[in-house]
Amino acid sequence: MVRGLKLQFCTLFYNRSMKKSMLVFLVVLSAVLVLVIGFGNSKPPATDLRQASSHATQLHGMRALLPLPPVPELSKEKVALGKRLFFDKRLSHDNSLACAGCHDFSLGGSDRQAAAVGIGGARGSINTPTVFNAALNFSQFWDGRASSLEEQAAGPVHNPLEMGSNWAEVIAKLNLDSDYRQAFEQLYPQGMRGETIVDAIATYERTLLTPNSPFDRFLGGEKSALTQRQQDGYRHFLDYGCASCHQGVLIGGNMYQRFGVMGDYFRDRPGNRLIQSDLGRFNVTGREEDRHVFKVPSLRNVGITAPYFHDGSVDTLEKAVVIMGRYQLGRELSEADTQAIADFLRTLTGEWEGKILP
Repeated sequence: MVRGLKLQFCTLFYNRSMKKSMLVFLVVLSAVLVLVIGFGNSKPPATDLRQASSHATQLHGMRALLPLPPVPELSKEKVALGKRLFFDKRLSHDNSLACAGCHDFSLGGSDRQAAAVGIGGARGSINTPTVFNAALNFSQFWDGRASSLEEQAAGPVHNPLEMGSNWAEVIAKLNLDSDYRQAFEQLYPQGMRGETIVDAIATYERTLLTPNSPFDRFLGGEKSALTQRQQDGYRHFLDYGCASCHQGVLIGGNMYQRFGVMGDYFRDRPGNRLIQSDLGRFNVTGREEDRHVFKVPSLRNVGITAPYFHDGSVDTLEKAVVIMGRYQLGRELSEADTQAIADFLRTLTGEWEGKILP
């Protein structure tokens, strides 16, 4: 019996020892594999910010920050017709407001007001996005209700708070102009109609790209295009995670996101009063998950298109950066980091007709 107890004890001790040894062996083996795989897949440290951006892009699975593409080759005749229509006040009911009235090229392609002002002084409820580079957005308007430039161009014409007109009224006025009649007859078999008017306008708007910003030149290899503080701001932009939503050629404009991921912006906003436009995509889809969801705006030319956000509630870029840090990232940015990021964002101002936008 004693011999049996000794044998049982020895067997138990042996089994425990083997299990412990096996556990140690597996731990060591796992560590070795992690090191081998890690070293095998690792990349050398980034030597400059362009490499850092590329590495961050791959790590976070997001699109890179890219330079603007060249202006597409389009029908010169349609572009010229669209340009004329864009600046023609006869598209409005009282002949007082053109597309260019709210999308002023001298004001960054916007109007620099909290909300647009339409015919008769009617005030809208949402901030006017810039028309520059709008052709590269994946949808149009803050709530994404238009899927194309053509669909977007028709909206303000019919909105009673903007141009307050309709196609029958517009076409009746434009048909009195022989140059318009001739141009539409030459370019469109169906002649002057609502769909041909917006086609011409959209064709023109596709030429409104603003390339050659300092940041574009930096991406192209011109390191001196950004100052050291602007480069620091770019690094902070990546490190804080701003590029998880603001990326691609527009540095935004290619996804929807909730305004207030990490906090209730609308509760904390001065006045604490919700209006219909604050509901964002919810107004389009009716889905609860789309409440307060908006198209992520492009940051192209953001330095010259204040005030900011859909409600036009913020008048400086620095304040906008602080709010984004707080409500989208859950971070309270230091004054130094805020200023550096704002300085970087100002390098996204591009050129129009060979000159940096004012």
